[in-house]
This record gives sequence, structure tokens and C-alpha cells, in this order.
Amino acid sequence: MKTRADALQLLKQYTKSESLLRHAYAVEAACRAYAEKFGEDVEKWGIAGLLHDFDYEMYPSKEEHTIVGSRILAEQGYPEDVIYAIRAHADYNHLQRDTPLSKVVFACDEISGFVMAVAMVRPTKNLAEVEVRSVKKKLKDKAFARGVNRDDVYLGAEELGVSLDDHIATVIGALAAIAPELGLDGASA
Repeated sequence: MKTRADALQLLKQYTKSESLLRHAYAVEAACRAYAEKFGEDVEKWGIAGLLHDFDYEMYPSKEEHTIVGSRILAEQGYPEDVIYAIRAHADYNHLQRDTPLSKVVFACDEISGFVMAVAMVRPTKNLAEVEVRSVKKKLKDKAFARGVNRDDVYLGAEELGVSLDDHIATVIGALAAIAPELGLDGASA
């Protein structure tokens, strides 16, 4: 099995954007939290979250994103279930999310970015101060974080079989635990 250090090296080889790197760290943290919650392999699930968009900066089109990346991951010996989960997080690949890992990567992708956006507009820029009700209120505001697919946020929680409140709380907790790495610990406000 590849290690987080291997995955991080690969991520940084293909991703230079600081915001995309922070997004990868956030999705990794959320996937790790769900692995713990479900009694799964925390390292493996974290790696899937960390690498879910590693090819996006270089291969952003629907024809290439996750397709090119999955070939790279296969060549480097990443497990098939990790590769499948990464491919399945992109709806346009039309893959069924039929494993817990594929459901978690999909469910954590959009909501992680959204929770970070909610923290960024707070005066303190502190994830520890973000509340579930604040996130839900912002989800209703279509002008806020327009790039986040709200349908995917709701579908992700549904596919996991958890309430939206529990899903948001899990993600907030996971992201708050790595807030300094995300620049959302209030230190730079």
C-alpha cells in the first residue's frame, strides 16, 4: 500500500495551486473522519480523498479529469478501490458509487469546499467557529459559493445514509482539526 507521503508527493507533482492543495487536504481530512466513524482503513480513505483531484489542474476537462489520473495511479500501484472511488466522484464518468469509499469521496468533495468557503467569510476566518446551521443557511443562498453543486451536497449525505446535519458536523469537525493547514484557524484574520 502506498503511504500518505507517497500520495502527497504525487499530489504536489501535479498540483501547484495553493487553493487546490488546501481542497485536497480538506477532502482527505473528511474522508479520514468517515473512515474512523465507519471502522474502515483511515490511511487508505485519506489517500483517496487527498488524491481525488490530483490531476485536475493539468487535466481539467471532463474527457481527461480522473481518466488520466486513474491511469497514473494504476501505473504507480495504487489499489483498485481507491482508483475507482476517485473516478466515481466525478458524476460525468457515470460510475455507480457502490462502495463505502466511493460514496465517501463523493460526499466529502463539495461539502468540504463549501464549509471552507463559509469559514472564509467569517470575520475571524476560523473553522472552529463554523456551525451546522450557518452552513445550512449558506447552502440556501445560491449566490454564495456558486461553484458548489448543492445537489451533490444533498445527494452525498443521502448516499451515505446520514442526515445532512450529521454530515456537515462530521466535515466541520474534520476540517477544524486541520484548520492551520487550511489557513482557517483565525491566525491570519
